[in-house]
Amino acid sequence: MVVKAAASLELVQETPYRWRIERQGAMRVPGVVFTTRELLPDLSADQSLAQVAAVATLPGVVEAVYAMPDVHWGYGFPIGGVAATDVDRGGVVSPGGVGFDISCGVRLLLADLHLDRLRPRLTALMDALADAIPRGMGRGAVWRPRGTAELEGILAGGARYAVERGHGEPADLDRCEDRGALADADPGAVGARARERGLEQVGSLGSGNHFLEVEAVTEVYDERIAQTYGLWPGRVCVMIHTGSRGLGHQICTDFVRRMETAMDRYGISVPDRQLACAPVSSAEGGAYMGAMAAAANYGRANRQLLGQATRHAFDRAVGHGDLTVLYDVSHNLAKIETHGSRRLCVHRKGATLALPPGHEDLPPDLRPVGQPVLVPGSMGAGSYVLAGVPDSPAFASACHGAGRRLSRHQAVKTTTAARLRAELQAAGIVVRGASARGLTEETPEAYKDVDAVVDACEGAGLARKVARLAPVGVVKG
Repeated sequence: MVVKAAASLELVQETPYRWRIERQGAMRVPGVVFTTRELLPDLSADQSLAQVAAVATLPGVVEAVYAMPDVHWGYGFPIGGVAATDVDRGGVVSPGGVGFDISCGVRLLLADLHLDRLRPRLTALMDALADAIPRGMGRGAVWRPRGTAELEGILAGGARYAVERGHGEPADLDRCEDRGALADADPGAVGARARERGLEQVGSLGSGNHFLEVEAVTEVYDERIAQTYGLWPGRVCVMIHTGSRGLGHQICTDFVRRMETAMDRYGISVPDRQLACAPVSSAEGGAYMGAMAAAANYGRANRQLLGQATRHAFDRAVGHGDLTVLYDVSHNLAKIETHGSRRLCVHRKGATLALPPGHEDLPPDLRPVGQPVLVPGSMGAGSYVLAGVPDSPAFASACHGAGRRLSRHQAVKTTTAARLRAELQAAGIVVRGASARGLTEETPEAYKDVDAVVDACEGAGLARKVARLAPVGVVKG
């Protein structure tokens, strides 16, 4: 089947879950979209597929530019986009391929507690979480670094540094991507304004689509993997979704400007200034990679701190604060990885790393079954835990969420805060902390159907379903 995607783009359906954008014009590789016909973006309003084609023009790009089932329009790269460049053949890194919220990601905590035991204390727990979790666009955080030295420690050491300072347990790091810190972080590449913003926000949730959600396992699809992960029906879980806050935003802003002015020196032209880039091996590329890694470490420390604050809230409200980490993984990052014989800079923007069984970067207890892939749905709709699979396409990547269908401006026109709160309450979901506008911007109507997105992800061979989680309480900014 051939679908006209735009004036100059044609989508060719290869399988029920895979579509191809043929090379044309300046494209160096094709585009590949993992989706169903029903989940395709609204081509009259969403430019994400044109963005896939634009990314395919970047120097050094290899294989294909991939779009996940939750793809939608973003800054430069589409959200849900994956692209790799060959570092040793002039491959570039683009801040737009990571996004403003560097290392935005998800942590899933497991309580040794059945939902039936939590229900009588759920309101008290949500009140305790509302008190314990700083959120919103302003200041306020679990930990205010005391000057430059502590901030440097966070930027260099990430979640590891937070644990060293008493915020968590060493075992937490075994279940974190890169054991909680990227080794190639360069705090010296982080500008003064980014540092200033970072001092105020480490250990805070933020606003927008960031959240802390208390959930329970409702369905198990793969008993063997679920047993390894520790997921059983009724088990209480906590999902934390946040990133590097204003520090990461500032780093992206600074380096887009810097790379815009540098491209001429390297003979690079791009179809959209939001794709500003530089060779990974250049001074600008190296500085961005170092600053981005420092922001990623900040994001990981952020989730570590919020996880520890969650334990304290559970202890106070329920008398049960012994929560364990299932996994913590980013979905906005560029990493140097080896694929075959090539050293690649893999951009994942709104896409989750999904390591297969046997991968050396997994902890020994997870290695036989593959990496947990954490996929939050829209507010009130539930979330999924998937697992990485062997021989997956797209450089071992998977979807990162439901994927926005409506802009925030459009979303607020579809409902009211009072109506949405009533609907969530009727569904047994306790909401804390959301402003009226913040709540309506995140209405479930603004997102794709997460069940359909996950089914497409599995159908495309990107990951496999392990368990579904249903929300019972949510804290939002």
